[in-house]
Amino acid sequence: MPKKLIKRYLPHPDKIKKAKGLGVLGEWLHNPNIWHLNRHSVSKAFIIGLFWMSIPIPSQMITAAISAVLFRANLPLSVALVWISNPITMGPIFYFNYLVGTWILGTEAEEELGFELSWNWIIHTLGDLWLPLYLGSAVVGIALGILAYLLIQLAWRMHVIQNWNNRKQNKS
Repeated sequence: MPKKLIKRYLPHPDKIKKAKGLGVLGEWLHNPNIWHLNRHSVSKAFIIGLFWMSIPIPSQMITAAISAVLFRANLPLSVALVWISNPITMGPIFYFNYLVGTWILGTEAEEELGFELSWNWIIHTLGDLWLPLYLGSAVVGIALGILAYLLIQLAWRMHVIQNWNNRKQNKS
């Protein structure tokens, strides 16, 4: 995995340290280990970012940041990956997670959800949807995270081996 490519798209640590929502982390943001780009920190960042991206909760960025600090994953990458689930992609992602949850539970998916911004809708309809939605979200998040972790470990290792082989050939 090319570090330069990842570094080019990640925000600078100072910019993240000044973010309002992440001020809760305080001194933990000064730990240099959460800013390094290596095979382990990037792989862990993908597990964390993709997991929290798939969970429908407010403040996904904060939960991803706290998880990155606790597990010593790359903080900027963990937080950036959460933005895969944005206002444009949120509907399809969470609907897919809901379908996975209904499939696991063996229940029938609701065809017409008919969203209304009312307490009645939240209590009755959302009350029926939360279990398959969150179960499917957790399963999809864990599956995506583990798959990404394994792929990054493999790709990074292959990249290092390729660099070693290139150096061997250049010496000969």
